[in-house]
Amino acid sequence: MELSVVVPTLNGRERLASCLDALAAHAPDAEVVVVNGPSADGTTGMIRERDDVDVLVEVSDRKLNVARNAGLSTASGDAVALVGQDNAVEPSWSEGVREALADPDTDAVTGPVHRSVRAGVTAETEESRTIDGREVTYFEGGNVAFTREAIEAVDGFDEYLVTGGARDCAHRLAANDYEVEWSPSVCVIHDSEEDDEDRDWGWKYRALAYRLVKTYGPRPGILGRTLRDAIWDGASNAADVIRGEQAPSGWIGSGKRVAKSMAIGCKDGLWSRLRDRSDARNPSGLSARADRAVEMYDWRTEESCDEAVEEPEQ
Repeated sequence: MELSVVVPTLNGRERLASCLDALAAHAPDAEVVVVNGPSADGTTGMIRERDDVDVLVEVSDRKLNVARNAGLSTASGDAVALVGQDNAVEPSWSEGVREALADPDTDAVTGPVHRSVRAGVTAETEESRTIDGREVTYFEGGNVAFTREAIEAVDGFDEYLVTGGARDCAHRLAANDYEVEWSPSVCVIHDSEEDDEDRDWGWKYRALAYRLVKTYGPRPGILGRTLRDAIWDGASNAADVIRGEQAPSGWIGSGKRVAKSMAIGCKDGLWSRLRDRSDARNPSGLSARADRAVEMYDWRTEESCDEAVEEPEQ
């Protein structure tokens, strides 16, 4: 099995270096493709000085799903993994990926993302849910590996989405009867200073409504689930108002934004469902365009050229 690892990055030079160091140590035989968004922190120069990156793809779009698709289209392996710039693979990661995908019944594999806490590290378990009679196994978008057949069958990631791309992909894999395995061996250590940033509630519910309507249709149960999640979050935020941690005007404004975003998500999801009636349900996917890369440094080509001109021993 030839394994490619795609690492999307945006203004994360130091953490990216740690990620690449871990891949070099624990997955030395894997092809490494870094997809660099419009970073302004010297990421390009740092990568070009390394000898453990096979391809550097420069993109101008800041969307994570665009970077993921750019990497998927460039990678040459028959298995392709996605590793976040904030994640460092652990020693068991590479073997865990290869063992899981060697099973003909497994089409994708994911595992725990360990986050540091005061008492040690968090312990994560498999997350799955049954929707419309289908069991959907979710995965962390920064720690997952697919067979080439599976990820191409669902046409990669949906570039409409600013958030929720991994969840959307999980729904579409389940809809096409592709199996996602949870493996404790496929684990990474997460290191980020941005986890406490405020959530964009508007995009959360726009993405939720969009992906459910797109995949399952505008059914009452699907819309009801979206409303239940919104009501639950609204009640949680109301408690913040009672405690004086949030102004009532802010809570009301958030509610209006969520309602408007859900309506937009439902509309756009229905339109996407009509645009792509195939099993992939992904009109903004991998095959939709070929102009994501604005520049590419492909050291695989240089290596093949060097081998071609090398004279045989006498």
